[in-house]
Amino acid sequence: MSGTLYLCATPIGNLKDISLRALDVLGSVQLIAAEDTRHTKKLLNYFQIKTALTSYHQHNEKGKSGELIDYLKSGRDLALVSDAGLPGISDPGEVLVRRALQEEIPVDVIPGPSAFASGLVISGMPCTPLYFAGFLPSTGKARRDALREMKGIRATQVFYEGPHRLTKLLEDILDIYGDVAVVVARELTKLHQELLRGKVSEILNRLLEVPPKGEIVVYVAPPAQAELEAPEDWAAEVGKLVKEGINKKDAIKLLAEKYKVPKRQVYNSTVQAESEDLDRV
Repeated sequence: MSGTLYLCATPIGNLKDISLRALDVLGSVQLIAAEDTRHTKKLLNYFQIKTALTSYHQHNEKGKSGELIDYLKSGRDLALVSDAGLPGISDPGEVLVRRALQEEIPVDVIPGPSAFASGLVISGMPCTPLYFAGFLPSTGKARRDALREMKGIRATQVFYEGPHRLTKLLEDILDIYGDVAVVVARELTKLHQELLRGKVSEILNRLLEVPPKGEIVVYVAPPAQAELEAPEDWAAEVGKLVKEGINKKDAIKLLAEKYKVPKRQVYNSTVQAESEDLDRV
């Protein structure tokens, strides 16, 4: 019988954010695969955990995954951790999880801190819908191409970025998206936590005065609902919502709010279309 692969969330800054369950797992498994063993060793030392460590990072994950799968198949448990947050979220983990599932090895998650989720709930941006893009390509052309593909997505967009490329990312957003509202979250849960809120141009001006440092998450506001093009057939849109189980009155209200038009406009168009359908019968 194989062991269990535990995906274990670790603090993104404040070491006291780790869960009691995570401490139990890290202390009970036979081995911890860590993105940076030196970094994880500091965490283990803080909580007096003596579990052995092995390195597992983006440069060795394809080859090392096979070795760890064999370890799990021998019946021993393994915890996977990244430097901060939940493994697999813009950190190594996906390859090992897929291989474990293919081998029918049990996979469990020990939930906990996540940088993009923690910043999102205090950003003031809509939490749903959400588009998490992680790290964009580092080269200028590839990054701009990716942004052009995502332009217009009607959701709060979330990006990870390093301090040395933050200004370039914001300049590309300004050029492609326009002067949209953004929140730049820096050093979340740490002593120097900071959230910069404003238009892209305003944030860029502030960064010229104080260059960014630390781990960074960027949140881009969704396009204004007023930019939505109103549908040509209101009755059809109402009908779609009714089929989903929403009553007609609420469907009309939802569409009016979504497209920033008077409820009477949606109602009249719907009634007129229904009347015309009856006349044709």
